[in-house]
Amino acid sequence: MKKVKDFTWKSGISVKELVDQYSSIGFQSVELKNASDVIVKMKKNNAKVYLTFTSNMVTSGLRGFFAQIIKLKIANVIVTTVGGIEEDIMKAKGEEFKIGSFDTDDTELHEKGINRVGNLQINNESYMHFEDNILPILNKLYEKKKRWAVSEMLREIGLMLEDENSILYQAAKNNVPIFCPAITDGSFGFHLFLFQQKHSDFIVDVVKDFGNILFTSSQDESQGVIALGGSISKHHAILATLLNGGASYAVYMTTAQKTSGSMSGATTNEAKSWGKVKDSSDVSTVIGDVTIMFPLAMISAMEELKEDGLLDL
Repeated sequence: MKKVKDFTWKSGISVKELVDQYSSIGFQSVELKNASDVIVKMKKNNAKVYLTFTSNMVTSGLRGFFAQIIKLKIANVIVTTVGGIEEDIMKAKGEEFKIGSFDTDDTELHEKGINRVGNLQINNESYMHFEDNILPILNKLYEKKKRWAVSEMLREIGLMLEDENSILYQAAKNNVPIFCPAITDGSFGFHLFLFQQKHSDFIVDVVKDFGNILFTSSQDESQGVIALGGSISKHHAILATLLNGGASYAVYMTTAQKTSGSMSGATTNEAKSWGKVKDSSDVSTVIGDVTIMFPLAMISAMEELKEDGLLDL
């Protein structure tokens, strides 16, 4: 059994050295180190990596990190919610979000036309500008063809963007599919609805895309899941792995608790009861804020992969 060791700092400590010490501190620091180790195993064993995240993480500054991970070919399949698609496009078009407070007067914010996501703020004007930008995009899609699977549509949109920090752009450029099963659950969905009122033959096919994600892998292929938060994005990925024999590697990061019985709180061990994660899999469930936990675990893994010549930075 491993012993607790005192953590010490040294000048110039790397993220990997920091996270390595986490293995001997205790509590969630141990799980974070385990998560980093599982990510390394995913890549060393050529697993197909499904990265899932909810839209609030794209609202935050993690957006550019996700794009970088796609560019470096660490993630092979992306699953997210529609808010992340909208806000990626917004930021690619120059919109800026602000950092406020968790304790702001929300009535006052509403009167000023400001929307709050935790301690982040988005102006109503950003959604107005999104409408200005999305309508020409939809017109171009319609001119090209009338029926789109969601992932095909998102790839086409990514090709229209010119932002190295864009998730859609990097995914399109590097042939990484993005799946968004709840594409109507936001402003984007509202504009799809309005566009379809004028063009009844314009179809966004969600069911076809479910088939597409199933065929991103096979029972002969090793699969890994990095699920940040919960929601439909997490479930869509692990359902795909279930139907392809279950994931061999899984890292979950969430602030939700397992006692809630929710998808967000469901642990990697709970996933084994469904066959979404194999009984013999390498897994880690980290309880904590993804904006803190994920960069530490992922950068530590990236530094190790680079040392081993498996990551070209």
